[in-house]
Order: sequence, then C-alpha cells, then structure tokens
Amino acid sequence: MSAATDTKQERINLRLEHRAKQMLERAARFEGKTVSSFILTSALAHAEKTIDAHEVMRLNRQDSEAFFNALAKPVRLNKRLAAAFKEHEQRVTSR
Repeated sequence: MSAATDTKQERINLRLEHRAKQMLERAARFEGKTVSSFILTSALAHAEKTIDAHEVMRLNRQDSEAFFNALAKPVRLNKRLAAAFKEHEQRVTSR
C-alpha cells in the first residue's frame, strides 16, 4: 500500500471542557499544527513512554551481571518447581 492510498480510517471522539479545548488550540497554534495533529503527536509520544515504562527493563551493571549469570546457570528442579511446571502444563498448556 502506497502513502497515497494509505488513508486514516480510525476515529476517536473526545469530550472536554471549553477551557481544555482553548488550551489545546493555543498549544497547537504555537507549533503550527492542527488541533488533531497536536493531540495525536502528543498522545503518541506519551503512549510510547508509557509502553516503554511497562515493557522495558533497565538494570544497572551489577544487576545486569547477576541476571545474565542466572540465565547461564542450568536450572535445578526441586520438588516445588517440578510441581509448578506440572500444574502449568495442566492449567495452561493442555487447553
């Protein structure tokens, strides 16, 4: 699909107070954007930060080394871990 045929098809409606609308319009004018464009770029930037905060793990050097060292060690199954795997198999995998 080319950029010429790629059309916007989704819509979000928003109700807000008059003062909030005035503020958005003013901010959009400062950036030379339409209100829709201003809201979309602002919301997408915030959405990216929110997703990043929930999906990305940042570790300092010491924690990073401990994490990768733990991954490198072979897993030793004790009774509780074996039981947890068995329960997982029954509850989740067998569906």
